[in-house]
Amino acid sequence: MPRVLIAQFMHETNTFSKLVTTLDDYRRRWLVEGNAMMGSFKGTRNEVGGYIESAEKYGWEPVFGAAANATPSGKLTKETWETIRDKIVGAARKAGKLDAVCLSLHGAMVTETEDDAEGALLEALRGVIGPDVPMVATLDLHANATMKMAKNANALVSFRTYPHIDGYDRAVQAAALVKEVLDGRKKPRCLLSQPAMLEGADHGRTTQPGEMRDLLAKADAYEKEPGINVVSIQVGFTWSDMPYTGPSIAVSHEPDAEARARAICRALIDEIWRRRDETVAARVNAYLSVPDGVAAARAKTDKPGPLVIADGTDNPGGGGYNDTTAILQALLDAKVGNVAIGTIYDPATVQQAITAGVGADIEVALGGHTDDSMGKPVKARARVKMLSDGVFRNDGPMNAGVTSNMGPTAVLRLGGIDVVTISNRIQTTDLQVFLSQGIDPRTKDVLVVKSVQHFRAAYAPIAREIVLVDSGGICSPDISKLNFTKLRRPIWPFDGVNDPYAGTKPA
Repeated sequence: MPRVLIAQFMHETNTFSKLVTTLDDYRRRWLVEGNAMMGSFKGTRNEVGGYIESAEKYGWEPVFGAAANATPSGKLTKETWETIRDKIVGAARKAGKLDAVCLSLHGAMVTETEDDAEGALLEALRGVIGPDVPMVATLDLHANATMKMAKNANALVSFRTYPHIDGYDRAVQAAALVKEVLDGRKKPRCLLSQPAMLEGADHGRTTQPGEMRDLLAKADAYEKEPGINVVSIQVGFTWSDMPYTGPSIAVSHEPDAEARARAICRALIDEIWRRRDETVAARVNAYLSVPDGVAAARAKTDKPGPLVIADGTDNPGGGGYNDTTAILQALLDAKVGNVAIGTIYDPATVQQAITAGVGADIEVALGGHTDDSMGKPVKARARVKMLSDGVFRNDGPMNAGVTSNMGPTAVLRLGGIDVVTISNRIQTTDLQVFLSQGIDPRTKDVLVVKSVQHFRAAYAPIAREIVLVDSGGICSPDISKLNFTKLRRPIWPFDGVNDPYAGTKPA
């Protein structure tokens, strides 16, 4: 019975955030060790759930390390990084003989001491298991993938959907490749190529036809070729000041197919480069101003379903502070009613509501406590409509079956607006953000969600219309505002680059 280490260590690090990421931030989302991972993830659509099911299918003995995932924010503290790293690497050491390693990573994690944290983790594990044990890793398609990751992994298997609803499927794909290695049918190695580009491929959006779908169709066709195991397209996470930020292509191939793998990298990068202006157009044209968003909320319509306003620049899924107030204040000023907002992060106001109790009227200063340049606290009278522990199980499509925790939560009514006020930052990706708090989002005229894209998986089916609004948050689409100091140069679009391989060697 092959013994296979299963572990997860995820974080999308916005290095421009003033908030460091601590062990408590992981505990607020999940930090699960050893065999407890089975109880947390078996039967879920999470990547760990995919690995667990694959182990059962193939008759493997799973060796559980740790599963750690925190809401995106600033750099991991040295203590946080080393503690979770050591749980996983320590599990590999204690396991004795391992036949394979299956990991769930993000690919854009930065710590106080490591710009390439996933590369460092893979390197540390490779030092324990040796050069011949197969090791695969799933990645978010917004990974800033690196040569160190590719050098130490036999395959990097990135999500192919945005919203990311295929984590389970990618883990199953990665495990199937491991099965072929253990059966002696394959000997994969990983090749990575990265152009001199900061952005590309429309940031990976797959909800409508366009560049990313076209690239993925080509990747699917390449994977059918002899000797080509996995073709992954990473579009990068822009809000990260590290040398490797930006798009990349990773190809897992057999030893005799290296030349073909290089040609595949070159073809896909050439297309990303040729269509780079589509990314610029998408970034510039995607966002409405706050007044235009409010105007859309006030517009009369006979269409069923709510208008969904995505507060995209305060997206906690990209490191946003989850407490900007510009949209809330504007809706209050315009006296727009039958609105629900999910969510505003404000633990102190939640505690104020808990002290007052359900039904009480309280004077609040809601949100705007992290950086008041992004909206000052909203001062208003609010009624406490509901109190809860903030725990719910996701309906999906994203992370179906996985438990989420908003921390102590209060539903506050300000005028005609219900605000889900939370104690743990969380991106609004699931209808249960509202349903678990006694709000049926389908009955509202307007929903405001703190998300830029992932919300679409659950909310597009109920929305009459979706608009994306720039509230001035930290995840601004205007990359000229970002002060990069570590980014490799030259790079498009900053340096007048006219060659995708400027300063680099093509694959």
